[in-house]
Amino acid sequence: MGNTAEILEIALRVKPDFVCMVPENREEVTTEGGLDVAGQMEALRGTVRQLENNGTRVSMFIDPDEEQVRASAESGASMVELHTGTFANETGEARAAETDRLRAAALLAHSLGLRVNAGHGLTTRNLPELFTVPHLHELNIGHSLVCRAVFTGLRQAVAEFRSVMETYAL
Repeated sequence: MGNTAEILEIALRVKPDFVCMVPENREEVTTEGGLDVAGQMEALRGTVRQLENNGTRVSMFIDPDEEQVRASAESGASMVELHTGTFANETGEARAAETDRLRAAALLAHSLGLRVNAGHGLTTRNLPELFTVPHLHELNIGHSLVCRAVFTGLRQAVAEFRSVMETYAL
């Protein structure tokens, strides 16, 4: 969810189990990068407090950056979702470097008591490389799964992802 009064009011009324705070740009088709938690700390801290006090756990969708991980913990959020879009779009040494960033961010987040999730651009082909990142609790996979389901059906598409995910060890 975006950090707007209108959306916050809805979330406080509906009381979802958790929400993921994301940056919003009206022209975006999908989120293209992480939320600047450090730069928006005061506005986010109030939103997080209201949601967490209302029984909704909060995740911050962030780039794998130490400053953003620390800010997420400081905001009072329960979780982070590490943006894997750059990882998904790179190959070779660039992907290895991004995997190192994800690994460092996950280790730091876990050490600060945050649950670690990840998502954006994940496929059955790139997941094995992501699985060198420790402490991943949840993966948010949508686009690739739905696209695959168009050709194989949802049951088969989910089975293919589960087969790959079963190789991951926290």
